[in-house]
Amino acid sequence: MESPLQLYAVFHLNLAYSAVEEEQRPEVLERCYWPLLRLARELNLPLGIEASGYTLETVQALDPAWVEELRVLVTQGDCEFIGSGYAQIIGPLVPAPVNAMNLRLGHEVYEQLLGIRPRIALVNEQAYAAGLVQHYLEAGYRALIMEWNNPAHYHPEWDRGWLYAPQWAGGVNGEAIPVIWNHAIAFQKFQRFAHREMELAEYLDYLAGHLQPAAGDDGRSIPGALSLYGNDVEIFDFRPGRYHTEPQIQGREEWQRLGLLFRTLRDDPRFHLVPPSRVLALLQGPQAPRLHLESPEQPIPVKKQPKYNITRWAVTGRDDLGINTACWRLYRALEKSPQPLPDAWRTLCYLWSSDFRTHITARRWSKYQKELRRWQRQLRVTPESSAPAPKGLIPGPGPGAQTPRFRAAAPASPQGRRRRPHGMIRRQGLYLDLETDAVKARFNCRRGLALEALSFPGRFSAPLLGTLPHGYYEAISLGADYYSGHNIVDIPAYRRVTDLNPCEPRWRVLYTPDGQVVQVQSRIPTELGPVHKRWDIYCSRPRLELHLSFSWPALPLATWRTGILTLIPGSWSREFLYYQTHNGGYGLETFPLAGRHVDHTASVSALISASHGLGGTGGVVILGDGERRLRVGFDQAQAAVMPMLTYQETGEQFFCRLLFSLGELDETRRLREQRAPAPLHRKLQFSLSLELDTPK
Repeated sequence: MESPLQLYAVFHLNLAYSAVEEEQRPEVLERCYWPLLRLARELNLPLGIEASGYTLETVQALDPAWVEELRVLVTQGDCEFIGSGYAQIIGPLVPAPVNAMNLRLGHEVYEQLLGIRPRIALVNEQAYAAGLVQHYLEAGYRALIMEWNNPAHYHPEWDRGWLYAPQWAGGVNGEAIPVIWNHAIAFQKFQRFAHREMELAEYLDYLAGHLQPAAGDDGRSIPGALSLYGNDVEIFDFRPGRYHTEPQIQGREEWQRLGLLFRTLRDDPRFHLVPPSRVLALLQGPQAPRLHLESPEQPIPVKKQPKYNITRWAVTGRDDLGINTACWRLYRALEKSPQPLPDAWRTLCYLWSSDFRTHITARRWSKYQKELRRWQRQLRVTPESSAPAPKGLIPGPGPGAQTPRFRAAAPASPQGRRRRPHGMIRRQGLYLDLETDAVKARFNCRRGLALEALSFPGRFSAPLLGTLPHGYYEAISLGADYYSGHNIVDIPAYRRVTDLNPCEPRWRVLYTPDGQVVQVQSRIPTELGPVHKRWDIYCSRPRLELHLSFSWPALPLATWRTGILTLIPGSWSREFLYYQTHNGGYGLETFPLAGRHVDHTASVSALISASHGLGGTGGVVILGDGERRLRVGFDQAQAAVMPMLTYQETGEQFFCRLLFSLGELDETRRLREQRAPAPLHRKLQFSLSLELDTPK
């Protein structure tokens, strides 16, 4: 007889659940939390039970007896407590020190209330990045629970048999941690059975389908273990009310159905119920392959179907961009504080909780905003002011005119004498040309000072990025103009608004500690209001900056992408092209692009405007190819933008763009909030600098 299929389940408890009002929490305890513990005790079930430190603290204040019963079950019974951190934060979107602190504070609560320090962690919302591995290891966790389905989709080379046993997940610096798989389809089937959308026989047939006999792609028989469940507990005999499609509650029978299911599985010789830690015995040794769950196409895997992607906690919701920016500013203030206020770090983790960024109720949203403002006052974080256009600029001459050459300060030569580099600005028809010893740039005055071409003399003379004109590609799917340094706002069922409009530039030369800087600026009219755009070009360094300020009375419900940069294909080595960024960890994550088709901006449906994105938590995205590295910098405390990338190959060429999202669309956006109550003044800054690279 074949070995039985091991089944394990993890129930996720979250009293910060976005759609649950605070006064409903006692009802959640009665209808969901207590039935879970009773079921585990009555049937001696080896269940995994996970909760954040915040959830345990909240339950302790409401019903200490429940916490005591949980403590007994996980210390003396068959249940197993799974950790996650103090708050349910989305790790790839927050700075590395906050991730480390969140895990540390979680352990403090677990030890205080349960007397244990969990060794297995559930990745919050299954939003994973390789940079998080280091945090979990340093916090003492010896395994993670992470979804199989999304990483496996973007890694078709994986052996399907790996699903039935833990595998090693590789981090950024060569470290690795065992991963116990969660299974999105399996846990949704479990929910459907509980909600009477499946009958018992049908559900058992589904599970039996994993007994075949858990063979790998090479035909080997693999010892089998499958995740039975790995999701919310607040959906059984209770409805959070997020969706109109939620099944109606019929009395209090769902926990009874789950009881019937577990009794049936316990008595069925084909299956064997085990705690999550038991399946670690199936893990191969450290010499086994180390999987990378991330991929260039999906740098941050997230649970379930594509509509549940990382953008939903970054740039959607009621105002994800605004509250994420506020949290970044609080973090910067705490970084600088020699003696942070008591509970400041704990509060920051709480304020960064995922549930404030999705289906949060109106009353809880109002309370959250008050708490955010209170901590801004306590930490002396002031709101961003509007950015008026700089005054005193030198008016630009007419088309065809040329300004005198200007001198730029430069570092001393090896002989001790200071070099005397020079630069030039010249208007030629539609274009404004600027050239220094370090930077050569051409701007299109008919297209809102879009960057026509950018190169760095002395290092690489060919333009690295700029504009690709219509007809550059033979493929009709790429039959458009592709600019750099502009904004695109797409308003559904209406039109696209850009700042690619005619403008007249003005410029001046400034003396700074870094040498001379040439500022080129213009006020560009758009249908939503003016855009103030300024390019700062450094004369002695391979660096320039793009400054943007938007004086708009309101922003419609739309997607908003800014700081768009288009690579010039002929100046890069396609074979070695890659991008790098931080996704919640201390180290840069590297994603090779050759042979890939990447489009983070691709819409999932008419309701979901994007499919993927980057955390960019180190404030930088790097594009490199083994010879050169273009470093694009930005400040999340100025505006918590989400970097995105597109890449595809066509013939011998490729198309690659980096862009930054200020807003996306999904079901968490609120139509009634599409118009801002006050004028929208937002300032953004992006820096571009060139570095030498080492071959990959």
